[in-house]
Amino acid sequence: MNIGFIGLGIMGAPMAVHLANAGHQLFVNTVGPVHETVTATGAKVCANAAEVTKQSEIVFTMVPDTPDVEAVLFGENGVASALQAGGAGGQRKVIVDMSSISPMATKAFAQKINALGADYIDAPVSGGEVGAKAASLTIMCGGDEAVFERVRPLLEKMGKNITLVGGNGDGQTTKVANQIIVALNIAAVGEALLFASKAGADPAKVRQALMGGFASSRILEVHGERMIKRTFDPGFRIKLHQKDLGLALQGARELGLALPQTASAAQLMQVLAANGMADLDHSALVRALELMGNHEVAKG
Repeated sequence: MNIGFIGLGIMGAPMAVHLANAGHQLFVNTVGPVHETVTATGAKVCANAAEVTKQSEIVFTMVPDTPDVEAVLFGENGVASALQAGGAGGQRKVIVDMSSISPMATKAFAQKINALGADYIDAPVSGGEVGAKAASLTIMCGGDEAVFERVRPLLEKMGKNITLVGGNGDGQTTKVANQIIVALNIAAVGEALLFASKAGADPAKVRQALMGGFASSRILEVHGERMIKRTFDPGFRIKLHQKDLGLALQGARELGLALPQTASAAQLMQVLAANGMADLDHSALVRALELMGNHEVAKG
């Protein structure tokens, strides 16, 4: 199959490679140079999103934020400019957006793409760079069931836990919920390890003990270790998680909800952004707590 992939960053590049390794011909476009792992697959580099779309039956997008998706889809030489009713073999083309963006905007984007004779699936992911490289991402999908089943074999090359949640936008809603849970868990682990370290206990041994109890979690396992070893290279950047929590709080306002713990986590991330740390991994949320407590988690 001819597959398009737009956005080849930390996550997108390994995801695209998995598709190529499955035998598909890639047509790609990204900001900046294409990573050598992608070009090594024989991927054809295109000048713009329109060219990718012309060559492809299914087009994946993996870019940072809502305005980026809008530009890729509807900007000059964007995906929409190349869409025609009936793709290769008489089938409609499918746009699969794997970015993490606004659920409301996603619904509007899907309607516009549908009106141009193509189908749309929102399929944001969780699992970070590690999951992208291991093809073990969790993928949360919104869209028509028949279209989802058409793209599922491709999604299975990139992830393990793949769920059709509902219609367009519901995948993005699920991702926002995911990001709320992850942020609050990172904050909880950070507070616990900071408390233990300040009290004089060995945070590495505290973490080891907690891993055997009810407090055990993937966040404690992976990000707790990062906090102790002080390894904050991304990963998943603070500024991207900030964006996701912003979507949560914006949605909460529209729905008339209060999300106080989400707001608190967003403010901790703003502390880091204000101190020039927005490009660190989101496990560095502990650094905001350390700044306020004037104490660092002891390095293990």
